[in-house]
Amino acid sequence: MTGSFARSAGIVLLFLLLGDRSVLNAQGTAGSGALLETRSLVDIPTAGMLPHGDFALGMEFFQEGGMLFSGSFGVTDHFMLGLSYGGTGLLGDAHPQWNPAPGVLFRVRIFDETISLPALVLGFESQGKEPYVTDPGRYTIKSPGFYLVVSKNYEAYGTLSFHGGVNYSLEHADGDKDPDLFAGAEKSVGRFLSFLAEYNLGWDDSDRGARGRGRGYLNLALAVSAGNGLTLRFSLKDLLHNQPQVTAGNRVFSVDFVNPI
Repeated sequence: MTGSFARSAGIVLLFLLLGDRSVLNAQGTAGSGALLETRSLVDIPTAGMLPHGDFALGMEFFQEGGMLFSGSFGVTDHFMLGLSYGGTGLLGDAHPQWNPAPGVLFRVRIFDETISLPALVLGFESQGKEPYVTDPGRYTIKSPGFYLVVSKNYEAYGTLSFHGGVNYSLEHADGDKDPDLFAGAEKSVGRFLSFLAEYNLGWDDSDRGARGRGRGYLNLALAVSAGNGLTLRFSLKDLLHNQPQVTAGNRVFSVDFVNPI
């Protein structure tokens, strides 16, 4: 256990050193003082974007010694691209099992947020979450696939944001091809801390042969801006016991680091 923690800490340290700290000029995504937009809550996307020319590096640690690495780039203020790859058994003594293919991401902001209207983003993401399951051939938490999402921000004792959308995953090996709906919120707690909550109806994971029990997925998280461009997030997942393969309250730790070029 100690060895796994030490390796995790070493990986995080190496990850942080990848950025040239002399050019960092942005706070993380959490708290009322955040200068960067939240691009996802726990598993669901938001309408947040990377600014033109900024790149983001991400790491997520999850069950079975799993790690997911990601990178994304703001091509323009309204267009973003990304790649991700990972697997299980990367921490600890287990044999590594890599995901079958890298995940790809793109998102286009169709409308910017105004005083009266939310921001609107059209996107696609093929990267699912948690371990990849070879039978039937899907991620434990399906990838969003194609999605439309809106986000609206308010001032309420700091900042308060609401997010909601619809998605259609392309992971159909379990026979469930339904679209899905999701919603979430983010509330700042001081300048550097935010509380995140999201709910996914799980319609695309409820038919016979799928893994869900029809309760949907409720996830909670705390995010902290730990430095310029750096956000740390601690998540508790599947609090409604929707899927027996996801331990209720499954703990996930993630790192997001944005560096302007």
